[in-house]
Order: sequence, then C-alpha cells, then structure tokens
Amino acid sequence: MLYINNIFYSIQGESSFAGYSCKFIRLAGCNLKCSYCDTKEALTVKNAKKLSISSIIKILCNIGDEKGLVEITGGEPLLQESVYDLFNELIKAGYLILLETNGTISLRNVPEKIIKIVDIKCPSSGFSEEFNDENLNYVNESDEIKFVIGTEEDYDFAKYFLTTHKLKTKKIIFSAVGGITPSRDLALKILKDGLNVRLGIQLHKILRLK
Repeated sequence: MLYINNIFYSIQGESSFAGYSCKFIRLAGCNLKCSYCDTKEALTVKNAKKLSISSIIKILCNIGDEKGLVEITGGEPLLQESVYDLFNELIKAGYLILLETNGTISLRNVPEKIIKIVDIKCPSSGFSEEFNDENLNYVNESDEIKFVIGTEEDYDFAKYFLTTHKLKTKKIIFSAVGGITPSRDLALKILKDGLNVRLGIQLHKILRLK
C-alpha cells in the first residue's frame, strides 16, 4: 500500500523527456520543505489516499496510452518502502519509468531500469546540506541531475558542484525557480559561462497543465 496524492496524465515538463505525454504518480509525504515548493499538497499524507499496487496499476491502464512514460514523483517517493514493489510492477508492465527524488535518501536499491532525476538542493531551498553524496555512485549515464536555481548563490553553488564532483551523467539541468528568477536571466548566465547544461523550463506550467 502507498499513500498517493494524485495520479494523472499530462505533459512531462521538466526533464530531458519534456514535451512527451506522461502518466504521473504523485506520492504523498516529504522529508524536506523547500522554500519554493510548488506541490505543498503532497508534503504530508493528510489528504492522501492509501492505494494498493494493483489499484495504482489499474488506474494507470485507464488513462492515456496503454504503455509509455510514467513518472513517480512526490513529495519524496523513496520515503515509502512499498515504492520498490511499485517499481517492480511497472517494470513488468513495460513502462519507461522516471523517478524524481531529492537525493537525500539512498538510491542503492533503485532498479537500474529506473531513470533517476535527482534534484540537488541549492541554498535557497534551505536544504543544500542534506544531499547524500553517496548517491552519486548510483547515478548512471541515463540518469539526470537537476538544480533548481533561485539566487546568484544558488547558481554559484551549482557551478561549484559540477566542478568538484565527477558525474557519470552528462544530463544536467538548471531550472529557474518560478516567479523568482526569470528563465531568460538564467539562460544568459549559462551562455556567458559556456556551461554544458540544459535549461529547464516548466513546460506544463506554460501550458497551464498539472
């Protein structure tokens, strides 16, 4: 059983899969409370539904295309131990699976077939010291690392992180905090510094989708 905030079908908006249709499973509960969090409704299990793995799979089968892309997000999905059972069932069902995680909980047991999108928290989040450095051992070429940037300090933090850590993936995303840092300003910084990173834009919000 898992505490589920929402299951819905929308456009993937924030990763290298941006623009593709995607089934989302938003788990409830988070161990962080970032200053810019835009999914506060998923921070606790207060308003969540408790669903079995079979019920979740059944809901997925009734939305969108039969198979395709599915993202497990939160909250922080890895807080719930049963998420590993969900991983296995989704793999059996033939989905291409994305996991969005804040990087504070060990990724050791996440199956290799899962594409991990690891959000490394910058200072303005209030939790830049919470990242579990060991997790870089479990980030592979197919995985992605994301920095959500709201201040000049955040930008410098992200740049420094990239120069001081040997990463196995080249899929690095810099995404501006909505309503605080204009994406254009962030783009200009990236161009000025010649960074080999992807500018992340919340496509689903531009389209006014979930």
